[in-house]
Amino acid sequence: MSNLLWKSLVVSPAVLGAALLVSGTAMAAPNTTTEVATLETQAATEVSPQPEVLAQVTQEPQVLAQVQRYSNEGQNLQSQVTSVSQFSDVQPTDWAFQALQSLVERYGCIAGYPNGTYRGNRALTRYEFAAGLNACLDRVNELIATATADMVTKQDLATLQRLQEEFSAELATLRGRVDALEARTAELEANQFSTTTKLQGEAIFAVTDSIGGNPQGKTVFQDRVRLNLQSSFTGRDMLNTRLAAGNATGFGTSAESKQTFEVGSTAPANSVQIDKLTYEAPVGPAQVYIAATGGQHSHYAAVNNPYFFDKTDGGNGALSTFSSENPIYRIGGGAGIALNVPFGQGGGILKPSSVTLGYLASEANDPAAGAGLFDGNYAALGQLNFNVGNRIALAATYVHGYHGAGSRLFDSGRNIGTGGDIVGTDLANTLGRNSVTTATSASSSNSYGVSAAFRPSEKLSISGFVSYHDVTGFGANDDYEAWSYGVGVALPDFGKKGNVLGIFGGAQPYSFNNGGLANTGDIPYQVEGFYKYRVSDNISVTPGVIWLPAVGQNSSSQDAFIGTLRTTFTF
Repeated sequence: MSNLLWKSLVVSPAVLGAALLVSGTAMAAPNTTTEVATLETQAATEVSPQPEVLAQVTQEPQVLAQVQRYSNEGQNLQSQVTSVSQFSDVQPTDWAFQALQSLVERYGCIAGYPNGTYRGNRALTRYEFAAGLNACLDRVNELIATATADMVTKQDLATLQRLQEEFSAELATLRGRVDALEARTAELEANQFSTTTKLQGEAIFAVTDSIGGNPQGKTVFQDRVRLNLQSSFTGRDMLNTRLAAGNATGFGTSAESKQTFEVGSTAPANSVQIDKLTYEAPVGPAQVYIAATGGQHSHYAAVNNPYFFDKTDGGNGALSTFSSENPIYRIGGGAGIALNVPFGQGGGILKPSSVTLGYLASEANDPAAGAGLFDGNYAALGQLNFNVGNRIALAATYVHGYHGAGSRLFDSGRNIGTGGDIVGTDLANTLGRNSVTTATSASSSNSYGVSAAFRPSEKLSISGFVSYHDVTGFGANDDYEAWSYGVGVALPDFGKKGNVLGIFGGAQPYSFNNGGLANTGDIPYQVEGFYKYRVSDNISVTPGVIWLPAVGQNSSSQDAFIGTLRTTFTF
């Protein structure tokens, strides 16, 4: 036992020397100072008491994965060489030739590259250092386990001593950096916000003006901020708690001019509210979505409108709520549950598909009569999703809804009354009002929609939708129908990677036979063009124009143009 312990103690400096030799050979003598300076800079960054430290600490599994991948990746490293002569770029005149020869031929813990080179003059990465050290440790453990005699000679010890002396300053510096990093890491772990939660945020600055007919207004500067606390307890689930504040007010009373950053504005202006609380987790092959508040159908169902749709509703897609998604997803919202279940083998041109089922109630928290989870306003969704090849996505959607007196059709379950619709004309949104009285009654709706997305190339995306809505009022003469359709063309990476040029046109939700309101019989077309310019990974600027030639289904009114300059900050 004492002999084995002595061999362990003797081999310990051999391990250090092997690691130093790998480092010194890879860096070569002229590069030592530069590499040490780089390591000092990295270490200084790691001990900085800023949020970046927490980010690096939380990325530890990724770093370990990279080290493991480098150690095991056959494409980058060849098998262990048995002679230093196998390296075509190692010459007997090299300053570390003898030491390298000893490590290769006696200890067997040095590997090269597939082309037979060692690349001793190339800068050493930290992952390569870790991989080389790991190989030496494995070899030393093997030697200790077999108790091989005379495995360390006086010449070896002399070589190790010379290397230790040569790198003594660097070792002392790195040792100090590591000690400081360990201390700072311990402090962060003791005072960190959470081991399961990360913060994501989005802030929008928007300057908007309109010219022409209704809606009209002055130039405004508006904002919206959302903070998402995303918590995962298993690594596969997600609890999303979103805080929101905003002060955006639309032009006029019609939802036809509403923009995505206006959705979620709070009253009073810029007051902070919890506007979304959802939990998603896999259950067997299915993905389960549970919303306690702020649930939307577009959170869990495939919208099939890439580059125009933004799941956060406002910062990165189209400007208008109409161009963002099929209005069928704006029917109902609130609290409820949804499932997404895959099916099909996908062996041919038809890829694996899925069925989506969801139920959201907008008065789930109200225990009053005619409210609650099942007796109040609700919307139940069913959708079939198909993928054809790798470039076409299709969906067929059905939504059945119940809407109490005074509700609106496309209100996303917010029950915010006339003038607060999310999309569409007043004729399309007004429920349960006949031609005799202004009183409203409850209604039910059955909505049918199809959507498709086609990406013929990496630089072009085409998408569109059609929806039909059949509304049955519970009063007299208050039934009606509504339609909507649109198509968009997007050019991703236009001018620069991350940029998007988009044009979307179609008809806002409209109705020709809602007898409770005056009807001119005109279709409320809309055309929008925008260009998202990516300033950096965290900042984008999106100028855009929305053209409304027949606001309120009245083409005799003057055309309206809304111009917006939206700046989005993500963090």
